[in-house]
Amino acid sequence: MTEEITRIEVAANLEAGTAGYQIVVGRALLAELPKSLGSSVKKVMLVYPEALETSASVVTDELSGAGYEVYSFAVANGEDAKTDRWVSVAWSSLGQAGFSRSDAIIGFGGGATTDLAGFIAATWLRGIKIVQVPTTLLAMVDAAIGGKTGINTIEGKNLVGAFHAPSAVIADLDALASLPKFELIPGFAEIVKYGFIADPKILDLIECDPTVATDTSSQVFAELIERSIAIKARITANDFRESGEREYLNYGHTLGHAIEHLEHYKWRHGRAIAVGLAYAAELGRLAGRLSDEVADRHKRVLNLLGLDTSYPADRWPLLLTAMSLDKKSRGGMLRFVVLDDLAKPAILNAPSQEMMHAAFQEIAR
Repeated sequence: MTEEITRIEVAANLEAGTAGYQIVVGRALLAELPKSLGSSVKKVMLVYPEALETSASVVTDELSGAGYEVYSFAVANGEDAKTDRWVSVAWSSLGQAGFSRSDAIIGFGGGATTDLAGFIAATWLRGIKIVQVPTTLLAMVDAAIGGKTGINTIEGKNLVGAFHAPSAVIADLDALASLPKFELIPGFAEIVKYGFIADPKILDLIECDPTVATDTSSQVFAELIERSIAIKARITANDFRESGEREYLNYGHTLGHAIEHLEHYKWRHGRAIAVGLAYAAELGRLAGRLSDEVADRHKRVLNLLGLDTSYPADRWPLLLTAMSLDKKSRGGMLRFVVLDDLAKPAILNAPSQEMMHAAFQEIAR
């Protein structure tokens, strides 16, 4: 399925006023970056986490060699960067450097970095070009695609944000080769999510041989990434501002985001989403919408990957409070994405507290 370089087109959305863009998947893709920026861009701000200082210097050299004026902007690692403080510092830096609407920002890092970089680009001069270069599995298959940008507040995750489509996404699989398993595996929670909401072949590939599926050099691994990217590309092109089917991409995220909040963002996003997926399956089962077979498959697939599917029982009251602040709520009522069957996501509006608690008891430890 995978060629040396695969180009996945994200269609333009005339209703949302967004242009189409390309997601490039392959290996050794550094030369794709100047192509994605184009000749009209003169200044580039490279936003990256401190942990990627060495890799960022290689990117800077490539861009400088291509004739761009590069401004390096190192931010905190992980979710610690997604705050208004870092946005404010970036705005000052852009202003002092004289960035215009014809210039660009590059998000180079994991999902937190691409979220932050996208939000900075969305808000500077009401929107300038952003090219995303994800370096984690989670960012490649989810965060860097689709134009949802945002930062966290004390009250919750991604409560402040904007929709701002990237001009390109460059997913270089070589960036994942050196990642330790404890960093790579959490990203598979999003891949599993795509399998349940849209493409059961993903689940089959993981169940067939989890070792091969998680081997970054394998053809199966590349296929899983491409299948996941294709799903998000299609859904976000059709529903850019999350007014319809894009909401299905939040499967497992209502509880998952609440866990991240309670854990002060020390849990990796995928670890929390894995628990959220197990919970959503139990909620769907209790609502009479999901068969035992499909509900049980959630824990089986996630456990094969070594992902969490449980959470401490005594945290339920705090989780309920955190979920009440979820941005997907409507008029104070919680909304959950559930499944009616494999690849048949739907919305469950305002489940009772008794049902929500009962579902949690099935994953509590």
